[in-house]
Amino acid sequence: MPWQKQFDVDETLDRAMNAFWARGYEATSVQDLVTCTGVNRGSLYATYGDKRALFLAALRRYGEIGRRALLTDLEARYRPLEAIHRLFMFFAAQGEDGRPGRGCFMTNTALELAAHDPETREIVNEGMIELEAFFTRMIRKGQKQGEIAPTVPPHDTARGLLASLLGLIVLVRSRPERAVLQAVVREAMRRLS
Repeated sequence: MPWQKQFDVDETLDRAMNAFWARGYEATSVQDLVTCTGVNRGSLYATYGDKRALFLAALRRYGEIGRRALLTDLEARYRPLEAIHRLFMFFAAQGEDGRPGRGCFMTNTALELAAHDPETREIVNEGMIELEAFFTRMIRKGQKQGEIAPTVPPHDTARGLLASLLGLIVLVRSRPERAVLQAVVREAMRRLS
């Protein structure tokens, strides 16, 4: 009879994801992962592979249950302009109390690892392409619905919004002053008028 896992694989991956998200890849030890997941080292390795493989699995999971779910929800529930605004406010709200938020796992990873780790860079790039595509779709839909100016170039503006969002996420972690974050959101939204 094959050996059965005594833990929930997805729940364990979510706990590992939160540890990496909070501390980053380098600062998260295998012992930190054992502690936060409640799964022993041997079982973690047997299920996910080494620390790097677990990290990459967590980063992919973030794309599936974090970013993709958020974008799908915003697109389904709100008109295009409001969907874009709410995406910015989702991250800006992390700094509402003036304390650094944890930002975005993908963006944090881009800053820590993407420059020197091709596999991580590929996953991060997929996420950024997905965000850019979301902005492009919302701009085009907003133009068809008359709430975004027809003179706004969808692709270029989407890239500008992506850059603004990534900047906002970095500021949430490093300079979470409400006035600063709100100014970034206002300037980003001004691109759409």
